[in-house]
Amino acid sequence: LNIGKKLYEGKTKEVYELLDSPGKVLLQSKDQITAGNAARKNHLEGKAAISNKITSCIFQLLQEAVTSYKSNHKYLSFCIKTAFTRKCGETAFIAPQCEMIPIEWVCRRIATATGSFLKRNPGVKEGYKFYPPKVELFFKDDANNDPQWSEEQLIAAKFCFAGLVIGQTEIEFGVDVTTKEIVLADVIDNDSWRLWPSGDRSQQKDKQVDNVSGFLSLLRSSNTAFPLIITLPLRLYFHYLLSSIFCLFLSEPIGLGCSTILSPEGSAQFAAQIFGLNNHLVWSKLRASILNTWISLKQADKKI
Repeated sequence: LNIGKKLYEGKTKEVYELLDSPGKVLLQSKDQITAGNAARKNHLEGKAAISNKITSCIFQLLQEAVTSYKSNHKYLSFCIKTAFTRKCGETAFIAPQCEMIPIEWVCRRIATATGSFLKRNPGVKEGYKFYPPKVELFFKDDANNDPQWSEEQLIAAKFCFAGLVIGQTEIEFGVDVTTKEIVLADVIDNDSWRLWPSGDRSQQKDKQVDNVSGFLSLLRSSNTAFPLIITLPLRLYFHYLLSSIFCLFLSEPIGLGCSTILSPEGSAQFAAQIFGLNNHLVWSKLRASILNTWISLKQADKKI
């Protein structure tokens, strides 16, 4: 790739022009995680690759998805256009160049303590479920902490991007400077959501990639009776080992612990062994696997 000058740098990504591809840009993710409108930010190795993979998968899924709706007693189908061309390496992707609309479109299903809704509406309790989902608009202005806008304010602003006037907002994020089409742009990655697995607030994933910490492992272990298995890439194991040693010096509570395994396959094997204690089908599968391994080793020995 013939990469040109940097066009834009945000909290978690950089945008570069592509000299050999007019109308296209390179979006490069950064190993940085932020919170509080970048008031807090930390370097997190490997985060860029994860963010880029998630964004690429979601944009491809949206482009390939076919949505149908009924109009005048006829069903019409369309795909969702996004500012995505192809993935480029582990931490970047190529996209059409867009003139971005400075509006952040937020859809809420649950009122969370870490979001801004409860701060602006103190009478609402955490966990309140919006039906239908609550849609809010925020003008992207870091100096003023992204003030909330109404749809009327958006219409009155009479925005004009790439020669295209936009009268109201639904899912408009950018205008392709070449085709003048409105497309879903920027990124949709692990910085874009707050998740409550199975509706459990205590398990909230808030702009989280991974967290390699002996302290947090013990915290998770103290909040569940189930065995805790931590799977770590080898490159992160040393960091985890150091944090665990610090836990020992700080007199960690007795009776807490977890298993640390360096491969997804090993974690799956260990989990299966636990399930096999009470499930004869899983136990039989494991024993058969061990037997097959033993037979293959014997056969290999004979060939030697």
